[in-house]
Formats: sequence, C-alpha cells, structure tokens
Amino acid sequence: MTSTLRVDPANAEQARAWDGQEGAYWAEHADRYDRAIGPHRTHLLAAAEVSPTDRVLDIGCGTGQTTRDAARRASGGRALGVDLSAAMLRVARQRTVAEGLDNADFVQADAQVHPFPSAGFDLAVSRTGTMFFADPVAAFRNIAGALRPGGRLVQLVWQAPAGNEWFLSFTRALAAGRPPPTPAPDAPGPFGLADPERVRSVLTTAGFTDVRLEAHTEAMWFGEDADDAERFTLGMLGWILEGLDDEGRRRAVDDLRATLTAHDTAAGVLYDSAAWIIRAARP
Repeated sequence: MTSTLRVDPANAEQARAWDGQEGAYWAEHADRYDRAIGPHRTHLLAAAEVSPTDRVLDIGCGTGQTTRDAARRASGGRALGVDLSAAMLRVARQRTVAEGLDNADFVQADAQVHPFPSAGFDLAVSRTGTMFFADPVAAFRNIAGALRPGGRLVQLVWQAPAGNEWFLSFTRALAAGRPPPTPAPDAPGPFGLADPERVRSVLTTAGFTDVRLEAHTEAMWFGEDADDAERFTLGMLGWILEGLDDEGRRRAVDDLRATLTAHDTAAGVLYDSAAWIIRAARP
C-alpha cells in the first residue's frame, strides 16, 4: 500500500488485499474478468446513458474498462477511475494510453473517504466495485457529495449466491464436503449489496432518491475449456483449499474439474449468473 493512500480504518483489510496479492492477481488476469462479465457490462453501459459532456466517476474501477467505456462516450467530458489497487491502476493507465484516450484519469483512492470535488461529477458508475465498503452508508454519502444536484448513480452488483451458479458450484467443489464459505448478507464482499431492501435503506440513508433495481441474468465465461477454467478458478478461489490434507485437496480439485467439464461448451466454460443494475439520483 502506498504511503499516500488515505484509507478509512474500517477498510484497512480490504486495502491490504486489493493493494496486495488480490489486486495483483486481477491485474494479471484483467482480460479474463472483462470477458467473463462482458454481458453484464452491456447492461451497465445502457443504464448509465453517458452523455457527450458528462463528468463521470468510476468507483472501484480496477483495470479501467468501464472508465474507458465512459470516456469514449463522454468525448467532451472526462472520466475518473478510482481504486485501491496500484497494480490494477497501472494496467488501467497503460491501456488508456494504448487506446489513445486523453480524457480518462485514474487515482488510487478509498472512495469511502477520498476528498472528491464537491458536485464535481454528473454521473457515478461502478462495475462490481461498490460491494466491498465496510461502511456503505458513509461511502455512498461521500459519493453523493461528489455528484451535482440531479446527478446519477448507476451500479452493477451481484444478486444473492442462490442466483449465481458459478459461485455455488465453485465453492461447493473446493470445500470438499465441508460447509462452503457463505458470506454474511451485510458483510463487505461480492454479495454485500445483494439484498434489495438493504440497498434501498443504505442509499436512502446516504442521501439518494429514486432507488431502482433491475434484475439481469447472463452466462459468464470462465475459460476456453475445462483445463483453462480450472487454472483460472484455482487462482481465484484456491484459498478455500486451506486446511485440507492432500486427500482432501485431490477430492476438491477433482470435484472442481467435474463441474467445469459439465459446463464446457463450444463457446467455452459457461455458468449462470445474476446481477442487479441499481439506479439512484442525488436530489
């Protein structure tokens, strides 16, 4: 973590992970995640309705795909991407230069506490980047302050695990008969904003109005074939194997390989996924 990065103490654990090995892993595999989430990205961009003069804030921008998407649409405006991961931001900057975009910038920042310019943006977007706040009300209140009156917030977040076949299949396989990891519905993590009632409560308390959720289901791509997907999945979720003996690990990897093989199609390894597009406005 860089010495100049200001982080809310409540987000310190997230910052260590995303500015450490977690962020480095996703920086290395940026193309895979962009491809995996591609169909949902289409829904996010349609909902965002970026106009040519918009000033866009991308929260948890990662390697910057959504920031660059917004910058291309806001040709007379600008897009700013913020993320905790220096490694992912390096990739974002490199790709922005390679694509010849001069209206996209990136800052390493904790959006929960970063001093954004007051009313400095017309639109805030996020592609699975807002689910990890330790104090979501404080974070969204800070983001609301960065939006002009009438500004909009559009997010893509995961629905509950029950609608995300990829998560259930992978975690059950790698648990090797143990109870699979089950994130608390109100804890920071991939399902931190899965509950519609919690989303409405958090955003309303943070100062947003007109909160609307729109459900989308799409097939997610995890690899060209089962072997390719196995390497990627173990890199992403191999921590679940901790605590297993050699036999348990073999069983877990065999179970993972079995589910990946069952989902191997002519278009690659595909699993069902379910997400929310969340819209809200700053009054």
